[in-house]
Amino acid sequence: MSREKFPLQPSRVQQCPECGSSRLMRDYECAEIVCMSCGFVVAAKLTNQGPEWRAFDAEQRQKRTRVGAPLTFTIHDKGLSTMIDWHDRDIYGKRLSAGQKAQIYRLRKWQRRIRVSDATERNLAFALSEISKISNALSLPKNILETASVIYRKAVKERLIRGRSIQGVTAAAIYVACRQCGLARTLEEIAQASNINKKEVGRSYRFLVKELNYFIPPLKPSQYIAKFSNQLTMQGKVEEIAHKILVTAKELRLTSGRGPTGIAAAASYIASVLTGERKTQREIAEIAQVTEVTIRNRYKELVERLLFVITL
Repeated sequence: MSREKFPLQPSRVQQCPECGSSRLMRDYECAEIVCMSCGFVVAAKLTNQGPEWRAFDAEQRQKRTRVGAPLTFTIHDKGLSTMIDWHDRDIYGKRLSAGQKAQIYRLRKWQRRIRVSDATERNLAFALSEISKISNALSLPKNILETASVIYRKAVKERLIRGRSIQGVTAAAIYVACRQCGLARTLEEIAQASNINKKEVGRSYRFLVKELNYFIPPLKPSQYIAKFSNQLTMQGKVEEIAHKILVTAKELRLTSGRGPTGIAAAASYIASVLTGERKTQREIAEIAQVTEVTIRNRYKELVERLLFVITL
């Protein structure tokens, strides 16, 4: 088994320099990269980039780690600032004296002032808190919150906020994030959670998409099925059947030219009837925010083309 005099960089190793094979194996016990075809040692004396300590459970790992919180775009300084707590105790847990308390109070006050220094940071801090508040009201996942924060930061960087309300732009950023991540949320829901007019949210949304050159994928009816099933408290079998109905309808091109909410509501209604967990068209129409006539028309199209036999 031959060995190179000068070891290569492990991150740059793509293939064996001896036989050209790409079947390489990392030997962590010997700290080597070995070719599995000819046995050539491609790199030796690899450096372990991990910590010098070991942990055997999550609690022990959390105690021994020495890093801070991960970076997040939901805080205006990305979570990198230092916070002085209000416990008035030193590193050993002892209480501070009166003079030390006064000094720490002044440090805490100036640290709070310096943390948000200029108008841009004040705008960003208020806007990101508004995004977090709307996300909590709508129970949105963390990836939506992070994406909306990045979108608002881009708008601030491009100076698109001037002359527009912070609430309108934050609500529009959340709607753009929902559309990009494939989460079914309507303008009405976001406008209601942010306590502003739907027209203002739509106007800010179109402005952001145009100025930031975003591509917004069209909504699919399947993205609404899980939302309707959760709000109607239906079983998972109903959701599964509704997805199958939508797949078949898409193959027959019954979804083109139709609103996604109407098609999804009709599929959910058919699935609820087939499984015996019957929901009325009015209940589904209130959840889907469409009219009963729309559900009835989509329902008739699906039943006739998909050859369902339904006994009402």
